[in-house]
Amino acid sequence: MIGRRSPFLPTTLETFLLAIYPTTLLVGTLFGLLDPATRVSPYNSVSQSHYAHTAPSYFAKKSNLFNVLFVKKGWAWVTVSFFFFLLTHPSMGPSFQATAKRIKAVLRWCIITVWWIFVTQWFFGPAIIDRGFRLTGGTCDLVALADAGIIEMDDTKQFVTGMACKAVGGTWKGGHDISGHVFLLVLGSMFLLEEVLNVVWRSAKMREERTVVMCDGAVKSAFVESEVETMGAAERSGEWTLATKGVVGVAALSVYMLMMTAAYFHTWFEKFTGLLVALSGIFVVYFLPRAVPGLRSIIGMPGV
Repeated sequence: MIGRRSPFLPTTLETFLLAIYPTTLLVGTLFGLLDPATRVSPYNSVSQSHYAHTAPSYFAKKSNLFNVLFVKKGWAWVTVSFFFFLLTHPSMGPSFQATAKRIKAVLRWCIITVWWIFVTQWFFGPAIIDRGFRLTGGTCDLVALADAGIIEMDDTKQFVTGMACKAVGGTWKGGHDISGHVFLLVLGSMFLLEEVLNVVWRSAKMREERTVVMCDGAVKSAFVESEVETMGAAERSGEWTLATKGVVGVAALSVYMLMMTAAYFHTWFEKFTGLLVALSGIFVVYFLPRAVPGLRSIIGMPGV
């Protein structure tokens, strides 16, 4: 008798979505390497971008509106679109009521948000990105300011984050810089898509492919823990509400900006590590609970 699939294996839809990210990074990187305009444009290894006055594309400038208004404020877009979906979609219960599904979804958002904070903002001091940069030999270069007598050289030890270094006129260089843009765009978009996948497969009347480990160790379909049998007809079919379309729109724009990041910013290895760090957070929140009943009872699973 053939056993059930592993809880850690992605579903057909998840496999397709997960494949989008490395494919996008690969295609974007190849485009950046082969595009004649990109090849003749000087690249600043410190800022991890092309010089603005010779940028090969509008999207190669850090000042482009999509970068300033969307990527730089990426987590706000992710959060607003998620809560709009969470509070209004019928699969979560009556609108704006504190159902168990909504509470567990908020807990999932909290864990993903904490991971975003740890990696990019603060991790009991400098963020993980900054700590990784320093551990791989990165420093705040203030030699010019020290030579001018503006600061003491020993003061460079105080600048343990890239933001702090730049704020005093220094440059942050020398180490491995995990791509924060790749991390944010992958983490945010995959988080949103995982939350609405149940709407997709219900609207398409697809079979539930996820499996879970029960408390007795048995591996069963995630359907056994679903409330689908008690849902109304609209919820069973899956509704493509305005909020659902908004979530998919934010995720789609994130993937497009991921392509632009791949083409014009960072080295291939920095983009690769940004991808891995993002997917590690997705694994903990959306795959690990399938095999750990205790964790699943706390944060649940989308659609369950």
